[in-house]
Amino acid sequence: MSVGVTTSAPLPPASDTSAFSLVDYVVFVLLLVLSLAIGLYHACRGWGQHTTGQLLMADRKMSCLPVALSLLATFQSAVAILGVPSEIYRFGTQYWFLGCCYFLGLLIPAHVFIPTFYRLHLTSAYEYLELRFNKTVRVCGTVTFIFQMVIYMGVVLYAPSLALNAVTGFDLWLSVLTLGIVCAIYTALGGLKAVIWTDVFQTLVMFLGQLAVIIVGSAKVGGLGHVWDLASQHGRISGIELDPDPFVRHTFWTLAFGGVFMMLSLYGVNQAQVQRYLSSRTEKAAVLSCYAVFPCQQVVLCMGCLIGLVMFAYYQKYPMSIQQSQAAPDQFVLYFVMDLLKDLPGLPGLFVACLFSGSLSTISSAFNSLATVTMEDLIRPWFPEFSEVRATMLSRILAFGYGLLCLGMAYISSQMGPVLQAAISIFGMVGGPLLGLFCLGMFFPCANPPGAIVGLLAGLVMAFWIGIGSLVSSMRSSMAPAPWNESSNLTIVTMTTLVPPTTLSRGNAGSDPEPSDHLPSVAKTPCPPARVLSEATSLQKL
Repeated sequence: MSVGVTTSAPLPPASDTSAFSLVDYVVFVLLLVLSLAIGLYHACRGWGQHTTGQLLMADRKMSCLPVALSLLATFQSAVAILGVPSEIYRFGTQYWFLGCCYFLGLLIPAHVFIPTFYRLHLTSAYEYLELRFNKTVRVCGTVTFIFQMVIYMGVVLYAPSLALNAVTGFDLWLSVLTLGIVCAIYTALGGLKAVIWTDVFQTLVMFLGQLAVIIVGSAKVGGLGHVWDLASQHGRISGIELDPDPFVRHTFWTLAFGGVFMMLSLYGVNQAQVQRYLSSRTEKAAVLSCYAVFPCQQVVLCMGCLIGLVMFAYYQKYPMSIQQSQAAPDQFVLYFVMDLLKDLPGLPGLFVACLFSGSLSTISSAFNSLATVTMEDLIRPWFPEFSEVRATMLSRILAFGYGLLCLGMAYISSQMGPVLQAAISIFGMVGGPLLGLFCLGMFFPCANPPGAIVGLLAGLVMAFWIGIGSLVSSMRSSMAPAPWNESSNLTIVTMTTLVPPTTLSRGNAGSDPEPSDHLPSVAKTPCPPARVLSEATSLQKL
């Protein structure tokens, strides 16, 4: 369902699109300062009297609205902000039907998973596995989750910074280090309450940044009505595709039904989300916060789709620069935004702030949830004599330690090349078996601990076999020599996918997957980094 693109080292930024004004830098720095200030405020409030319950669970006193916005922000990463509009621009609006799965994908967690976890008064979702099976199953689930999030959070930090560096000239490692350290500080000191309230602030920034692009872009091309007409004329507005063929890129069946399982793994059993449910003051507030995510998700998806359509209409009217025509899909949205907003000081900075708000909200949730499961599942069961003061201090150290580990993973990501696509795919490969493990415990009373462990291992082996196998297969197909286009001196396109190559060869019915006059080209030369942002469109929230 998603595409990863192998590219060369970052192209030199275009002088007409990369010029940030002083106002843009001020807007971007304000995002970091205010996020840090929110974290420090909650850290200083009651300093010396914090408990692990306050640090890890916000004292279980959070209200519905901030929890809902935090749930939305946790997996609405910068990868999705850049990936969804690029997907719509290149392949049309069929991807929008992913929204059909949201209601069922949130209804089941609200009435199955949340009541179960909340009534057991858990801190870690994996405590349920010990209550249902035994301690071994709990540890297996915890270690699997840690592996999933550690791999993922480095990619979430590194990949957007890499794309931003290629387009705007932002120093790559300065942005990576700044984001990682700021996020680690406010997460470690302020705990879950700080993470939730910074998520609320960052969600508003994400909405404003995307809304600014839609308003300015539609105004420049003649309004949203004209945008829709142009998209319809060029086959970018898709109807419901009911083809049962699994090799078609997007159909109603793959998006709606596959999306339900994606939503269940994210909003049903993922510790980052479960922890927010459990921080609510009542079970009713937890259920309402889950329901409140549904309209917010629809708005976010519609905004991403509109940006993609506005971008398509814009480049029907205005020519691309050479840098834009050579851009990889993950860079394409950034080039468009910088081109669109270059004469409006402050708005490019707002969109960059929007982009990094997505990264901050995702990695802060990862730090906090990883510290929680490490403390509750791997340390406290073996060292029950820990005092509250020592446990609180250790929780802070763990959160900050995972922040440093995230920076290390970002560096490793920079050295991985095409293997980076596998790293981001691991999030999905691990999420399915973990969901299956929880469902096994809840819906099958006859299941026993050995069966749970064997089932988890079998699920992981099967998921990795399919995922890595399709990656290797698609990488082999991408190595075939591509014909030289004599009408252009642009570099040759090489695409690597995380699904069988036939997925790309068969677009949605009635649409041209990628018109040659608007084809983002990518250098075929050997490259250190890989562009993987479009892969996160299948995760949607990363």
